[in-house]
Amino acid sequence: MTTPNELRLLPWSGSGDKPCYLSTDDPDGYMSRLADDIEAAQLGTARELLEEASEALDNEDTSHDEMRCLVRELTGALRDIFRVATSRGRRQPPSDPRESTY
Repeated sequence: MTTPNELRLLPWSGSGDKPCYLSTDDPDGYMSRLADDIEAAQLGTARELLEEASEALDNEDTSHDEMRCLVRELTGALRDIFRVATSRGRRQPPSDPRESTY
């Protein structure tokens, strides 16, 4: 059984924007694979938005409304990516600071 500190933060929210967690020892289970697929889609969306933002910044004709819309989409993507990073960071084994490569 998974202990509370081993719960996987899922890449979506529950009601009231509360975090959802998965308790499983099976990384190949249906819910784990679904979460992996959604994380991959979120990362892909963020990559596309980053490219779009770079193009918009280089284009002097980008309107104020277009930039506001892009910032709104980027904010959502950043929220998703932060959740993915948090989830993946929690699933990493603790590192030994003596093995740091810095």
